[in-house]
Formats: sequence, structure tokens, C-alpha cells
Amino acid sequence: MHRTSRPATARAAGLLLGFAADRAFADPARWHPVAGFGRTAMALEKATYRDSRPAGIVHVAVLVGGAAGLGVAAARVARRGGWAGEAAATAVAAWAVLGGTSLGRTGSRMAAHLEADDLASARALLPSLCGRDPSVLGVDGLTRATLESVAENTSDSAVGAFVWGAVAGIPGLFVYRASNTLDAMVGYRSPKYGNFGWAAARWDDLLNLLPARLTGALSVVAAPAVGGSPKEAWEAWRRDASQHPSPNAGVAEASAAGALGISLGGRTEYAHGVEMRPVLGSGPSPRPVDLDRAVRLSTAVQGGAALASAALAVAVGQFRFRRRPRR
Repeated sequence: MHRTSRPATARAAGLLLGFAADRAFADPARWHPVAGFGRTAMALEKATYRDSRPAGIVHVAVLVGGAAGLGVAAARVARRGGWAGEAAATAVAAWAVLGGTSLGRTGSRMAAHLEADDLASARALLPSLCGRDPSVLGVDGLTRATLESVAENTSDSAVGAFVWGAVAGIPGLFVYRASNTLDAMVGYRSPKYGNFGWAAARWDDLLNLLPARLTGALSVVAAPAVGGSPKEAWEAWRRDASQHPSPNAGVAEASAAGALGISLGGRTEYAHGVEMRPVLGSGPSPRPVDLDRAVRLSTAVQGGAALASAALAVAVGQFRFRRRPRR
């Protein structure tokens, strides 16, 4: 192995090991670094908040820039440990930012609550998935909210991290998770965050352009694993995704709806107001039993993304090697 290819293979191995760690251990129950970042962001918001876009840009720049700097420092330290050190550090960083296993477990818990007709527990669980108002939702609304969250967050909590980890290593992992966390915290079209959260939302949209489309492609491929049709998944993506207000969530949700043979969208109630979402897919409304299928689809997509990211990491490394001037 040529020495210039070692960082690329170490990165690829680290991403696969990080995925394995996430599958085995899920998110740490205590001292989660993403939770720590969230607390830091909340503390900073007390100083930076203004009802203006420039203030939001500063907020994002400081926090994402800090995450990038921390990632660069971690990568430099990891390189001192050679191939094994870089692979191990990438694995730990990937495990810290991945959330796909916890997402799936939460979706399965919601399915169990709804199948047992335990609406109180289901409503208490929903805020861990999305920002909708659970008090106004019955079984149908809770099912759709959960399924849409699982579909969208398959991209946000796993595929996006894999893509940017493959492209930029540990700094890419840290920057992606910081950006996605900020979008979840302030990227709302609400009176408070409509201006301040604009930068976080647009930056997150930019970072997720490729991951969302990889999620859509993998959902098409994985459709048979959940008894679905690749053709229906592709057609739902092509026909319906662009109607969604998000350029990325629409892709993930529409392709998942087609793969599962259901329809998503409709009246969506948040704490800050009501949105009417377009219909995605052409099947019946989802039932609680479809949540388990959605979790299986999410798991298959995450596995495909892990393999794709390893290949992408090696390809990026080879591209950089070939572009280096010869001495």
C-alpha cells in the first residue's frame, strides 16, 4: 500500500467501525458530545440572539467554526498514531455523531406504544423525534409524524454524517453534526427564529443536498427489503419530492413513502403554527405496523450509506493523491 493512500483507507475503516459501534451501542446515555454542543449553543444564544439574519449568521459561524477547529485539532492528533490511530479516532468521532440506531429504537418504541393503544406514552415520546405538538395528535397523526421523522432523520442522523466524514474526515463529521444540531434548535419558521434561524436552516440545506439524494437512491434500492417496489419509490421521489417545502426532507420522505407503499403529508401542527404539507406517495395512510417497516428501511439505508461512504473516502483519497504535483 502506498503511504499516500493510508489516510484514505484509515478513514474508510474508521467510518465502518463507527457504524458498527453505533449499531452495537447506540448513543451514549450520559456525556453525549452532541448534547454538550447543544448546551453550548443554548448558552451562546443568550448573547448572540437578535431578531435578525446577521445575528444568526454570527451564531452559526462561531459554533460551526468552533466544531471545525476542534475537528482539525483531533485529526492532527490522530495522525500521530499512524494508520491505526487515525482509523480509531475516526471510528470514535463517527460513533459520537451517528444517531441512526437510537432513531430506529425510538421508532420501534413508538410502534409498540401505538399498537398497545398507549397514547399517553406515545405523546410523551414524540418530542424526542420532532417538534410537532403531540397533544393534538391521535394514532394516525402520531404514526405519520414518527414515520416522517424516521425517513428524514435517516438522512440527517446517519447518511449526512457518512458523506461528510468520507469527504473531510473528522472535521467533516464534527461540522456536519454541529450544523444539523443548530438547524434542529433554531432553524424554524417561527416568529422567534424566522430571521435568527435562517442561516442555520440554509446552511443545513446546503450540506444535505448530496446526503438526501443518496438517501433517496438507497431507499429505492432497499425497497424490496420491506416488501416495496423500487419503481414506486423512484416515482414518488420524482413526482412528489419537489412539492415539499424542504429541498432535502422531501426527497427522503417521498422515496420512503414510495418504498413502503404509503402516503405521507397533510396537516402538520407545530408549536409555532400549522403547515399544510403536500401528499408524498400514492398509497394509504401509514398504520403503526408500518413503523417497524420504516425502521427496517432506515437500517438498510444506513448500512448502504456506510459502505458507500467507505468507497467514497478511498475515491477522495485517490483523487487528492493524483492531483498532488510530482516532485
